[in-house]
Amino acid sequence: MYMHNYTVRDGDYTLGLYTMIKDQRYNDAIPVLRRQLDASPNSRACLSLLAYCYFNTQDFVSSAEHYERLTKLVPQETDYKLYHAQALYQACMFDKAIKVLASITDPQYHGRVTKLKAAIKYGEEDLVSARALLDNIPEDDPDTEINHACILYKEGRYEEALPKFATAIMTQGYNPHLSYNLALCYYKLKEYNQAVKYIADIMERGIREHPELGVGMATEGIEFRSVGNTLTLHETALIEAFNLKAAIEYKVGAPEAAREALTDMPPRSEEELDAVTLHNEALINMDTRPTEGFEKLQFLLQQNPFPPETLGNLLLLYCKFGYYNLAADVIAENPHLTQKYLSQYLSGFLDALITQQTSPDDAYKKFEEIAIRHTESLRKSAKRVQEAKANQDDAAMKKAVADFEETLDSYIPVLLAQAKIYWDMEQYAQVENIFHKSVEFCNENDTWRLHVANVLFVQDNKYKEAIGFYEPLVKKSYNNLLSVDAIVLANLCVSYIMTAMNEEAEELMRKIEKEEERLHYEDPEKKVYHLSIVNLIIGTLYCSKGNYEFGISRLIRSLEPYSKKLSYDTWYYTKRCVLSFIENLAKRTLFPTDAFIQECLDFLDNCETFGKEVKTFQINPFQESLAHEGKKTVAYEARILKELLIRVLIPNSLL
Repeated sequence: MYMHNYTVRDGDYTLGLYTMIKDQRYNDAIPVLRRQLDASPNSRACLSLLAYCYFNTQDFVSSAEHYERLTKLVPQETDYKLYHAQALYQACMFDKAIKVLASITDPQYHGRVTKLKAAIKYGEEDLVSARALLDNIPEDDPDTEINHACILYKEGRYEEALPKFATAIMTQGYNPHLSYNLALCYYKLKEYNQAVKYIADIMERGIREHPELGVGMATEGIEFRSVGNTLTLHETALIEAFNLKAAIEYKVGAPEAAREALTDMPPRSEEELDAVTLHNEALINMDTRPTEGFEKLQFLLQQNPFPPETLGNLLLLYCKFGYYNLAADVIAENPHLTQKYLSQYLSGFLDALITQQTSPDDAYKKFEEIAIRHTESLRKSAKRVQEAKANQDDAAMKKAVADFEETLDSYIPVLLAQAKIYWDMEQYAQVENIFHKSVEFCNENDTWRLHVANVLFVQDNKYKEAIGFYEPLVKKSYNNLLSVDAIVLANLCVSYIMTAMNEEAEELMRKIEKEEERLHYEDPEKKVYHLSIVNLIIGTLYCSKGNYEFGISRLIRSLEPYSKKLSYDTWYYTKRCVLSFIENLAKRTLFPTDAFIQECLDFLDNCETFGKEVKTFQINPFQESLAHEGKKTVAYEARILKELLIRVLIPNSLL
């Protein structure tokens, strides 16, 4: 909220050192200044410049230490006390900062001291005290409008904060951080298009005015040295803008675009990354690099401050990966953090998830209690929507719809967690009943419709009903089929086949093939598995019906070319069918032709050749596998399957 405008003081420094500081090469200046300070420990000029350089490289703790030495060396200099308090505030050492400010009695500093006190109270989330302090600052102060807008934002009153930020831009001129604040408000209001406009403006200006920051270099594969956490970088608000863009892309279900937003930002070494970037990198790359992601989130939890979402996301990810004991340990070890950073809803939801591991019945009751509260809220919100619609009150309707959608977003995970309890017990009719109870609110929700489709599909006798739920999801993205999960396309194709709608299945598969060919033409290096997985699921279906020759032949064709189609997922479906085939051969219930047997052997040879680098396990961030690396590949498993097949085909006496 308050940022003092530092100036370089006169002192005994060389022209080269002055040039470094003038050019904002603070990291280059720091070792020079430290050597000078070692030679002259009480040099006021060295201490002042070193503290200033540390501040501008965002090493606020070191900056505060050097300003503290200056306040003792020159106690009559009030500026140093203010700078000391400012550095302590930036380091989130709020209590110490308040004590330093209490020692400043000069009336000329009253306004700046009051604003810094208000910023500290804001950082402590004591918004009442922050507002009271700001009321003592003259209305004509240029920061007043911004500071009040910040408090409104913190209170969740985003619509009220927006015009204040906009007014500040009009009166003070363009400022990247004010534009970012506007974008952030629109993000909170879920008006992503508006947020993106302000983000794009920040990026465009940053790239045009500061090409030395190397925006986009990392994404393009161009080597670019770290730009460091310079004052210039801070003033452009580029880091904040790229993080917000990544958050928006992640929210709308575009993880690749989110990753690109993070790699596009000015390059910095990992130790220079800010807490928000570190958090977002962990979250967005969790599926591909879980070990690294958990390490980053655990590290952030030990910092002060850390992004408020860190604790909740860490706990939810523990549960997603099945590490419920670790989630329970974090909650037990950090009661002060859970009370501060977990909402009542999230705390109750996590408690139910963890309870589910030992007592599904108790967990179901806990989920039900949360669901009942949300059901009541949804009915009230739906009623307000209808009333606003009848009164033609657009503002009221917009707010009521936003409240309804926000409550629904919290209700869906509870509903799915309840359904999973019975899904794990394979009581699919009960799962269907749970979804049926929620149809009043969730009928238009894509996540809900997808899970309803899945539970209908898995019951074998409800393929036609499953089509009714899968089809709208697929047709919604018919011009970009590869954006739909491959398993959804596969299940729809199987449902078509099982209901004698073969033409529809073939048409869908032709469409997927064309999409993959187009993508291959645009990006030859990119691997896509949609058509492969569709064929694998269909092949699995035929194998489950006992038609192994057609089923496995379909699997074999689905993996061609092996260099592009062989992966953890495709191999998982393939080996299950091959194992089932070998099992039935051993039972002498199958009598395949010699040509088909040779086809299987050749197929396994190809899998061995192309599967040396393809892993057959998913990464467990908290468990070291005792198996040799060479035994965790498709090549190794293909050799084992070939050996089993040969053993079944040839009597032991002939081996």
